Amino acid sequence: MRRKSVLATTLVLPVILLAAGCTSAAPEKSASPTPTGPAYVSTYEAPAATQLAPLRGNTVPAGTMDHPSLAAKIDNHEGARPQVGLDRTDIVFEELVEGGLTRYVAVWQYDIPSEIGPVRSIRPMDPDIISPFGGLVAYSGGQEVFVNMMMNTPVRNLVFDYDTSGIFYRYDAHEAPHNVILHASDAVKQAADLGAPQQQYAYSTDIATSTAALDGAPTANIAVVFSPERFPNYTWDEANKVWLRNQEGAPDLDDKGKQLQATNVVTMRVDIDGTYGEVPKTVLTGSGAATVSTGGKTINATWSKANAGSPIRFVDGNGVVVRLAPGNTWIELVPNGQGSVTLQ
Repeated sequence: MRRKSVLATTLVLPVILLAAGCTSAAPEKSASPTPTGPAYVSTYEAPAATQLAPLRGNTVPAGTMDHPSLAAKIDNHEGARPQVGLDRTDIVFEELVEGGLTRYVAVWQYDIPSEIGPVRSIRPMDPDIISPFGGLVAYSGGQEVFVNMMMNTPVRNLVFDYDTSGIFYRYDAHEAPHNVILHASDAVKQAADLGAPQQQYAYSTDIATSTAALDGAPTANIAVVFSPERFPNYTWDEANKVWLRNQEGAPDLDDKGKQLQATNVVTMRVDIDGTYGEVPKTVLTGSGAATVSTGGKTINATWSKANAGSPIRFVDGNGVVVRLAPGNTWIELVPNGQGSVTLQ
């Protein structure tokens, strides 16, 4: 009997111990800490969307360039100087016309003035210059054959001779025919159905990273000769990082008395077509020699243009596309033979 009692005790004890383990109290939960400061609020703001101004290469707020470009034939006769609005152009082409004189095809899109001028007549090379920009072209008239050539492009024509809307007027500062002025900003507002131009050239982020500034030779002066009557030049202004423009040895001033200037100066050597007699036609399809000057330096380049509607393309000696600096550009269409370009 005693042996049975010991066995019973032995068998029961583990059960009692196991039961005791199952009924022990659970540990109390500790309270979560209560925040004592203000909740974190992020102050990050996503940067505003941007785009490049297509004819200048400047970075601008997205959507601000959603309007057409305006090209205009601008007079460069002594009786037309100083011109109105040339200081605010994106691109200016200088071309040879009859009598050894020059005229401009000036293009605005980034900063369109209220008025521009004096506006003069169209010439046979102008459709090839202006067509790639689309948008608007303003001129005073011209020979019927040249007007028809311009009318047969995708560009919307504004012609003083046909104007009934009052978008043009004559002003008193100059004598006719050097006094036709266009209400430029009004003209662009009335063409809201037209889109922005395509980007014409490649651009760097700043002057220092432009192709000419990186790879070019130092240049203090760019002297261009169209004829004995027209020989503009540009001098480098290191302090302001611009090319200052002169004509026939004197500063070329705008209507506010400030010397005209450019971020980029391009020269293109071009042939002259004599089909129209005393009216020279600059040949702009094909290719030829060029120079590109930015940041006080110049590189040799080659220009090419496949057809009237295609932009002009510039490549360096290795066939790499030339990058201009953001800013305005003057392009000198210098005739082969009678014209010249001298870099110093």
